[in-house]
Amino acid sequence: MRKVIFAINVSLDGCCDHTKMIGDEAIHEYFAELVRGAGLLAYGRITYQLMVPYWPEIAKNKSGQTKAANDFAQAFDSVDKVVFSRSLDKVEDKKSRLVRNTLQAEIVKLKQEEGAPILLGGVDLPSQLIELGLVDEFNIVVQPIVVGEGRRLFEAARLPKRLPLNLVETKVLKSGQIALRYVKQ
Repeated sequence: MRKVIFAINVSLDGCCDHTKMIGDEAIHEYFAELVRGAGLLAYGRITYQLMVPYWPEIAKNKSGQTKAANDFAQAFDSVDKVVFSRSLDKVEDKKSRLVRNTLQAEIVKLKQEEGAPILLGGVDLPSQLIELGLVDEFNIVVQPIVVGEGRRLFEAARLPKRLPLNLVETKVLKSGQIALRYVKQ
């Protein structure tokens, strides 16, 4: 059975608005490694449209500002993606497919397939899957910045009860970020 892994970077004050933070070389290296280990990337419409066509275009042209950005783009472009949306008519990326089915049923089906983990990004889709108890692992990178405003991580999640996690790994990245990896108890 495949694991569902949620990965995101946040500011020290819990902001997950990526217009407020800058993805540097260390962040790109860390997330490139996570993406390389994934068999599928799952996004909602908003996150998907932030990522595509931006990263596939960088992969195609090798136009990232750093080697790490280009490496992330290549990793991202090489993995299949599933986009959950009721408002999109189609997806343009050749490695993406649009899903309109019930989120829970589709993720349960995907988890039962053989293969590498399903990596989640964004906020809304992961929050819904956390509520449903379908997220197995959390990879949260805390950036050393206080932004003071913006969307907060898990602010929309409505858990029926507490969700105890075990910290299984910490890693300090070269730019001062702290990567935390938790698994469900």
